[in-house]
Amino acid sequence: MSVPAGGSTPADNPPPGERPAREAWPEGSPASAGAVPVLARIAHDRAHLARSLPDPAGGRPVRVLTVDARRTVPVEEGPDGPRLLWDERRELPSGAVFLGTADGVAFAAVRGERSPSVGGRPVDTWSGLRELGAELGDLDAGLLVEAIGILEWHERNRFSPLTGAATTIERSGWVQRDPTTGTELFPRTDPAVIMLVHDGGDRVVLGRQAVWPPGRFSILAGFVEPGESAEGAVAREVAEEVGLTVTDIRYVGSQPWPFPQSLMLGFVARADGDRELRLDPDEIEEARWFTRDELRSGEGPRALPPPVSIARHILDRWVAGEFD
Repeated sequence: MSVPAGGSTPADNPPPGERPAREAWPEGSPASAGAVPVLARIAHDRAHLARSLPDPAGGRPVRVLTVDARRTVPVEEGPDGPRLLWDERRELPSGAVFLGTADGVAFAAVRGERSPSVGGRPVDTWSGLRELGAELGDLDAGLLVEAIGILEWHERNRFSPLTGAATTIERSGWVQRDPTTGTELFPRTDPAVIMLVHDGGDRVVLGRQAVWPPGRFSILAGFVEPGESAEGAVAREVAEEVGLTVTDIRYVGSQPWPFPQSLMLGFVARADGDRELRLDPDEIEEARWFTRDELRSGEGPRALPPPVSIARHILDRWVAGEFD
């Protein structure tokens, strides 16, 4: 697939008047903010040693967050924006997972059903991490990512992979034990790489998967395979997805992505040699070179990743000229 020297083709970038205003960038999709990706924020102590205690809360009341089957949580609108609606309990409820402490307060999460109120307080909305994460304060954001990640692990690992026996829950929700063999099973995280590939000048490669809405583009990504380094995965995935050889692979930062259990490792890399894109149709439906000016002006893709994602964090930093 040939790419014009100036960047993407006119067909990739419909005139602004032909697009829904909500998809224009940056007006309709605010840039990411802060020195780290949004979901990498943390303002609480996970208190891992307390997990082994009979009462990890140490006799204190516990604030419990309900996460429903669709990974949404109760939210109330405060004067400074949305905040999680926690249920105040006298102790850690049965089936809840201990999340840690902050300012002397213990926090936990439990899988449950939606309700119009929590602890007698009305719920303004039930919302998910993708929609809500960028608007939460550091404490709520860190706790929400942890809550969704650990509860997803429980949902997907209720039986031992060794014997098929139903596991028993220990250490305040952080260990599952095979009752037959006694083997302890711990939460797992799948490493994935997400990388911005640029040409060493003013262009960046953005691609789209077939399952995405038309016009939505992002930087490239893929999972790390067994026996492979993160840098090796970057080079392999770029070659597989768009047919480019890359060099100058540099680590940027990481972000938990509990959908269901990934850790996104962010990189930038420079295309080396031939810049023609050759797509793997099983991985990428479309890919194009876009210029900084196209992204700054909103004349590039119809939609870019939301500010909650590390993809947007890396892309915004490249647009600002940080990764030349």
